[in-house]
Amino acid sequence: MPIRWDKFTVKAQEAIQRANELASEHGNPELLPVHVLAAPVEAGNIEQEARRARYEFFAHHVAAGTCDAVATGHTLDDQAETVLYRFLRGAGTAGLSGILPETLSRVIRPLLAFRRNEIREYLAARNLPWREDASNYNVDLARNRIRLHHLPDLAASLNPGLSETLATTAIWAQGEEDYWSAELDRLESVYFIAKSETILVSTKPFLALPIAVQRRLLRRGIERVRGSLRAIDFQHIEHMRAMMSTPEGSGRLQLPGLDIYRSFDWLRLAPIGIDSRLERDFEVPLNVPGRTEVKDRQLTIDMELVDKRHVYNGVVQGLDWGKCTGSTPSQQLRLRNWRPGDQYRPQGRAEAEKIKTLFQENRIPLWERRTWPVIIQSDTIIWSRQFGVASHLAAGPDSQIILTIHEPMESNHQGAASKAVVS
Repeated sequence: MPIRWDKFTVKAQEAIQRANELASEHGNPELLPVHVLAAPVEAGNIEQEARRARYEFFAHHVAAGTCDAVATGHTLDDQAETVLYRFLRGAGTAGLSGILPETLSRVIRPLLAFRRNEIREYLAARNLPWREDASNYNVDLARNRIRLHHLPDLAASLNPGLSETLATTAIWAQGEEDYWSAELDRLESVYFIAKSETILVSTKPFLALPIAVQRRLLRRGIERVRGSLRAIDFQHIEHMRAMMSTPEGSGRLQLPGLDIYRSFDWLRLAPIGIDSRLERDFEVPLNVPGRTEVKDRQLTIDMELVDKRHVYNGVVQGLDWGKCTGSTPSQQLRLRNWRPGDQYRPQGRAEAEKIKTLFQENRIPLWERRTWPVIIQSDTIIWSRQFGVASHLAAGPDSQIILTIHEPMESNHQGAASKAVVS
């Protein structure tokens, strides 16, 4: 049904007028200014979208300094309805916390300890008018069916104090969540490797944790990556735990807005589509000596030319610069990503190996391989991250000038499985 903007505007104007009247009755309207939001909501769950619009409006005015906090009129009955509704939907302790007395965005609920009838009686005794939202009686909405039918029936047949019991459950759950919030702050720094948009989890130490901690940490990880836990349920968490427990060490699962990837001993939580944002292949010339940065890949390579007497460790890996054909122009060395079929003979190996084989031997997660850096001269690989320099160009006792290749730790962002090395 199309929105009747004429009626919508009239209701908005009535709200502004009544708010100004209340400000006049209780003080100076200039000290109690009225701010009204009149906006359409997107199609879908109108109640949910309207709530989102309201709270964005509140947050805007708190951030702008219009007010220190926004107080809402939620009551003990609202709390009871919320707890029962969430319990029936399968919520855990976080959901059973219900409506919080205060949020980080400075929304406060000072009436949560009072029953709805108590507030109505208080207003009636003082001849203070109030408005009832007509939508509260729409039984097409599950919340309203709980309010009008299910909760009164349960209270009449099982527990006259059910609303108070449910509200007490919320207080109990809030205390639990306050404890776990602080505990998870500590635990996530131990068990998560957080990147700009992803979280990596080492499966072996994680699976040694109690199951309750595993579940909460996974929920925290999802919240960090997605920004919320909306549409995430118990089965989603259990699927993730099951994937981490498989001996094969591989698997993939897509949750709402989230890509869960298991490879070897690592689990990655990432936004959907993160691996396809950039073209797979890249190739750039290297500055020798100097630093080369590939910013969109968050990759940095430092190249340094040193004479033998300045190399403090006689077994340090490096390239013999004299063996590098045409070593003067730095453009002859190029940096690119690993590609299927790439192979070379690393120093210390008896024969050439496919880099894919080295990935398997070193248990490099699949998502790291896409941008794994190698250095080529012409079409020949002479260095690769972690696997070192090519044997035929490796510096030795007779080398006069040695080329060292180094990835700064901040550049080696791919994951915990790969380590920045000097080669």
